Amino acid sequence: MSYDVPTVSRTEPTRDSRLYIRNLVKRDPLTGLADDVRKGLSAQPKRFLPKYFYDELGSQLFEAICLLPEYYLTRAENEILQRYSDDIVAALDGQKTLVEMGSGSASKTRLIIEALLRIQPELLFMPVDISATALESSSRILLQSYPQLRIEAYAADYFAGLAELGKKPRARTLALFLGSNISNFDLEEALRFLRAMRSVLQKGDALLLGADLKKDPAVLEAAYNDALGVTSAFNLNVLARINRELGGTFDLHAFRHRAFYSETMGRIEIYIESLANQQVRIEKLDLTVDFAEGELIHTENSYKYDKAGIERLAADTGFKLARTWLDSQERFSSNLLLAN
Repeated sequence: MSYDVPTVSRTEPTRDSRLYIRNLVKRDPLTGLADDVRKGLSAQPKRFLPKYFYDELGSQLFEAICLLPEYYLTRAENEILQRYSDDIVAALDGQKTLVEMGSGSASKTRLIIEALLRIQPELLFMPVDISATALESSSRILLQSYPQLRIEAYAADYFAGLAELGKKPRARTLALFLGSNISNFDLEEALRFLRAMRSVLQKGDALLLGADLKKDPAVLEAAYNDALGVTSAFNLNVLARINRELGGTFDLHAFRHRAFYSETMGRIEIYIESLANQQVRIEKLDLTVDFAEGELIHTENSYKYDKAGIERLAADTGFKLARTWLDSQERFSSNLLLAN
């Protein structure tokens, strides 16, 4: 989600004092973008960090991607949660607290919230997201829908949010990491994140981990190369954002979106390709960058998993894979990892 002005603050609670949001984003987002763009365009090969996809326009484009016929991931995960949310929440005993990393609009989270409220009288929901604006918007909508809900939200990156969550005792916890967000981490990053997640959970707590599955490469590649070109616009919006915020001179027609599946690496690799030999000026960085025809800027990976890979991730990070639920076409998995 989009980055917010750096503050550390508490929002005004709602009238019934059911909402608390603490903003832990301390870095000026424009400074962060500038530093990361300079580093990325000075690297070999060139790269951008995928978190910069999600300015306001980028977030809207991603919402559109989720509706595309080729992009099965959102529909498949929704199907799983609609069918099995009662089974998921029943897998843990006792009164539960719900934690979610990267909650965003929390649209899919509603299915888990409703399942929990069918078996307990009230619920504490603790979402973590980089955008304080998104957190406040989604939290107020949820509170209007569910009178039994209380929300303690943290605007932070994953690791700062986990550090804060680790300071507070909680009831039995069900944590969520949905949408195959784990796919955007390489193996070492995934292990680091899951170990940090495990460090704030008690034995018997659980993490529901969404993971896209390995399948026919044609199906995978179509999901990232849609016929309408929405994914292309989403990827190239990174260049437009640099133009808007840093005074860049990228000609978006001189670059194209590329995405393909690497069987060897088990991942979709996403790039921006230069279509000509060209120079780009970025005024606020006082930087001129040369691009060769055919040169690639790496923007994102999306790793795909099988059951054995998920079991290894769990075993290497202090979890045990207890249950896996699949959609009807077996494209996507929701995995219950129990804290050992």
